Amino acid sequence: MATRRRKLFHRIKINPPQFFALGFLVLIALGTFLLMLPMATADRHHLSFIDALFEATSAVCVTGLVVVDTQTTFTLFGQIVLLCLIQIGGLGFMTLTVFIALLLRRNISFEERHLVKESLNQNSYEGIVRMVRFVLLFTVICEVIGTIILGVHWGDEFGYLKSFYYGLFHSISAFNNAGFDIMGDFSSMTAYVGDPIVNLTLTSLLILGGIGFIVVADILQKKKGKRLMLHTKVVLWMSAILVAIGTILIFLLEYGNPATIGNLPWNDKLLASYFHGVVPRTAGFNSLNTADLTLGSQLVTMALMFIGGGTGGTAGGIKVTTFSILLFAVWALIKGKQEVNIRNRRIPGDLVFRAFSITTYSVLLVSLFVFLLAITEKGAALNYIAFEVLSAFGTVGMTLGLTPELSEPGKMLLSLLMFMGRVGPITIAFALAFRIKKTAVRNPEERIIIG
Repeated sequence: MATRRRKLFHRIKINPPQFFALGFLVLIALGTFLLMLPMATADRHHLSFIDALFEATSAVCVTGLVVVDTQTTFTLFGQIVLLCLIQIGGLGFMTLTVFIALLLRRNISFEERHLVKESLNQNSYEGIVRMVRFVLLFTVICEVIGTIILGVHWGDEFGYLKSFYYGLFHSISAFNNAGFDIMGDFSSMTAYVGDPIVNLTLTSLLILGGIGFIVVADILQKKKGKRLMLHTKVVLWMSAILVAIGTILIFLLEYGNPATIGNLPWNDKLLASYFHGVVPRTAGFNSLNTADLTLGSQLVTMALMFIGGGTGGTAGGIKVTTFSILLFAVWALIKGKQEVNIRNRRIPGDLVFRAFSITTYSVLLVSLFVFLLAITEKGAALNYIAFEVLSAFGTVGMTLGLTPELSEPGKMLLSLLMFMGRVGPITIAFALAFRIKKTAVRNPEERIIIG
């Protein structure tokens, strides 16, 4: 049986990382074509190829950076195209492919199971189809609940037909951590800075979509007496810590800033700080004008964007588990230990090495694009450039206002970075690398002095 499976898998001419990268490229190309159609844009608007490519890349990579205002530029058709790209890009096209196959009562091949396993970051093939069903059911439930809450809440303001459409659009955008909005004039959620229903609904969807489907499934299985995985505990604890730290720092740094929360009532200050403590972890909405944030708050936001959310969900960044392993590895080094332990569990050395590799690769990638944009965007402040780069890499979508003003080379660079940030730096590295060949011959060891 194992031999037959290997033969089946060898029929695939490209490896899984290359397949995922190619799949995203095909979606981006299709989205670019659809957004360039006359029916996709409103009167007097016509997207150039580069603008359409940027918008499609941002939607497929669930980023949220935009070069045109979504509400005023796109027709209903164009907005629905964006919504479909967001949903497919957030869940992963392999997940939807398997679901369609199930609806057609077609058997799921080993190759398809392997690709889904890789896309959902599963450790085994057991329960892959069941996991796909769970992911789609959980997604639909969350998005429907979000649509109902926002649709009812915005009913008096927009009228119920429009309010439920707005609720649907923003629920899908929030759950998939995309950050696209149709409020108009690049305003995002600034009009609802003190609205607890809008703020709490969107942040709940962001968190549920961003912590990872593996974590949600593990929590639900705990009701059956199963212990939580270490992965789940690390994601939950680190996510809570990062949200708390982000909220507290934004509150303290912006407390006296009249351009953000300085003039807001006490409860609105807390709500706005909490919202901004959650959204940088790859969400993209903003209830405060990010350009008015103090430099300290911008740095906090950049750090949260780089870390990102949970593995196997709709979030980007290096992921909280990678960040956690780095912290524990540094602590182990300080304590003089040779092994990394988390909650009385030893972390394999290859995971520690991978965490450092992902982080190093990401830092180098971000640094390279900051350098390149500093060349193409002459006159832009360094903090503006760094903010946009980290937002694109972490598939966040927050901006200080530079993105709509980008030059064409700058738009192309950020499009490439959004793609690399979504597919994953380490996936890109594997997709382009040659197959590693094991050998019994090892070079002699010699130490070098570091530090």
